[in-house]
Amino acid sequence: MENQREKDRLLPTSILIAAILIAGALIYSTGAKNIKPGEQTANLLEIAKQSSRPQIDDDVVLGNPDATVTVFIFSDYQCPFCGKFFQEAEPLIRKNYVETGKAKMVHKDLAFLGPESKAAAQAAECAKDQGKYWQYHDALFEAEIKDGQEHNGNLNKNLFGKIASDLKMNVDEFLSCFDSQKYAAEVENDIQEAQSVMERISTPTIFINDKMIQGAYPYNAFSQAIDEVLNKK
Repeated sequence: MENQREKDRLLPTSILIAAILIAGALIYSTGAKNIKPGEQTANLLEIAKQSSRPQIDDDVVLGNPDATVTVFIFSDYQCPFCGKFFQEAEPLIRKNYVETGKAKMVHKDLAFLGPESKAAAQAAECAKDQGKYWQYHDALFEAEIKDGQEHNGNLNKNLFGKIASDLKMNVDEFLSCFDSQKYAAEVENDIQEAQSVMERISTPTIFINDKMIQGAYPYNAFSQAIDEVLNKK
């Protein structure tokens, strides 16, 4: 009887621990899941913390290369919350900060959701050989958002070739680059860089210089963080 009472006493604690572990696994795999409409950006800026700053290596910079603010985006083409960020916050960041010369943008391939993610990342890298990196990046996200599924084989060589053709690229040169896995090491380097600058791997993760925000939060969260950095200049 005493043993049963002890088991009954420990059961709620066990359930709580299990729930915490499951929640942690969900955050790890997809980023911020429970984003409430109208969430206060002030709270998000408290979450944004000082961290090791990502570096620009052979990344294709969007915007003024001399801009003092860099928006680093770590994302995975299969990640639905990366797609949410791409559709909602990213266009406004580009319009209000990148296109006005206040900030530059860099995409990092945190391709951790499987082989399709890495293949898509390598395809985008191959597009930069023909000066079409950001156009290809956008087309990949648009195709995956339209498909609406993860791990279903949508991100494949046929799609990659079609996007290259739609963008008026030299398809043969593009496919030769893709087949050679020319940029496999570059994609792995981005993944390793993510591991070095984040305490917890999550997508999307956005750095405003060295301020980190993890999750597909509303645009105001990012604009306030950018403005905070700009106002310190």
